[in-house]
Amino acid sequence: MKLIGICSAVISVVLGGCMTVGPDYKTPDGPLVNAPLANTSIVGATGAHVQPTPVPANWWRLYDDPVVNQLVIDALKSNTDLRVAEANLARSRAAFDVSTAQGGFSGSVSAAVSRVQDSAEQYLEESKLPVANAGDVGISVSYELDLFGKLKRGVEAARADSDAVQAANDLARITVVADVVRTYVDSCSAAQDLAVARQSLSLQRQRAALSRRLRDLGRGSQPDVTRDQTQAETLAADIPALIGRRSAAQYRLAMLLARAPSDLPAAVLMCQRPPVLSEPIPVGDGQALLKRRPDVREAERQLAASTARIGVATAALYPSVSIGASTGFTGVLDDLGTQPTARWAFGPLISWNFPVNGQRARVREAQASTAGALARFDGVVLNALREVETSLATYAADQARLDSLQAAYRSATQATDETHRLYLAGRESFLADLDATRTLTGLSARVSAAEGQIATDQINLFLALGGGWSQDGGEQSEQQKGSRTVR
Repeated sequence: MKLIGICSAVISVVLGGCMTVGPDYKTPDGPLVNAPLANTSIVGATGAHVQPTPVPANWWRLYDDPVVNQLVIDALKSNTDLRVAEANLARSRAAFDVSTAQGGFSGSVSAAVSRVQDSAEQYLEESKLPVANAGDVGISVSYELDLFGKLKRGVEAARADSDAVQAANDLARITVVADVVRTYVDSCSAAQDLAVARQSLSLQRQRAALSRRLRDLGRGSQPDVTRDQTQAETLAADIPALIGRRSAAQYRLAMLLARAPSDLPAAVLMCQRPPVLSEPIPVGDGQALLKRRPDVREAERQLAASTARIGVATAALYPSVSIGASTGFTGVLDDLGTQPTARWAFGPLISWNFPVNGQRARVREAQASTAGALARFDGVVLNALREVETSLATYAADQARLDSLQAAYRSATQATDETHRLYLAGRESFLADLDATRTLTGLSARVSAAEGQIATDQINLFLALGGGWSQDGGEQSEQQKGSRTVR
């Protein structure tokens, strides 16, 4: 009874002294995520081609293209990068479960049978002890007291790590979606450029044939023929590169979908023009951007995990206390289970590894790691804002260039029509008519390339804005909707 009273007193003392060492995590006041530059409207988020409305989770549906919708659905189901990300997430959740199971109650059961001969001298006996069959069975239970918050901080760190891996998983999804749409757009754009290049080559060959006829009739010269033939060969040299570009885009798309290129939907192979958005790009504001981008959330959660590990390292400087009890039977095998072989024990177990062998250095290491995580958090925030502003500036510049090229194309179309009418009336030569058509075709190629660049700019902007993920599970709902299969 006296022993039990002493144990109770010890337990009361240690429980009364419970404390959680290390800093409690909160988003620090100093980081750039709280600075005015990260909580204002996005610079450049104005104009006819953008709007300040929130970015939708399923931004690719703004194309109103069933081929794009189905490609995204297929990629979200089969992409190998996403499978890796899901496996990493499952592993992190298992690690979190392990951390939550640490401490608290634990128990063990043991049983052993052996033939032994003990040393006589350890019992201060001079004669040899007899050989005997010995047995030991028992059960023990213990409860680890988290007096200084080591286990609690470990759980906090594991939870933050799991959240960071979840954010990385979200980042993988939006990156895959953007890659799928961008690759499809590149394939369609290459097909459009190829069609224009073939038309330009056909017109140039007509011009070269005309130059040869004029030379044969004495109305032209050999340099004119050579120049036109050189131009035709130059245009012909561009066609294989465009064919290769389209094939490369299709191969990459097949890889993203985890299928053979021959298994791509026919609609993908037949696409001749990149899809067009049905409305101006919604860009939202700076504060919503930072809440939405997975890489920002990942960096913030890594900062939280590093902060919690300061507490883990600090708690290792203090003693650990467990309350344990055990009971069982130990003795000669034939007597096992009788009163003389019975045993039991109850009491606290205190162990303390004195802060040597680098324990204090581990605390400083954790503090330095947290400082690095904070710096990385600031860097990710700055990079997020830079990517958005750069994408907006690039999109605006390329859009202005496309507008100018389209105006020039309209002017060239009018000039070509007028020249052709004069040719039909006998007031212009066939060469002039062909030149006007060739100029129009050249502008058509530049417009086609500019349209492809605009489509790529749009996807890059959506990716920079963090579109394609939402906390209500945008991707999962997209997969469940299941647009009609594209064949």
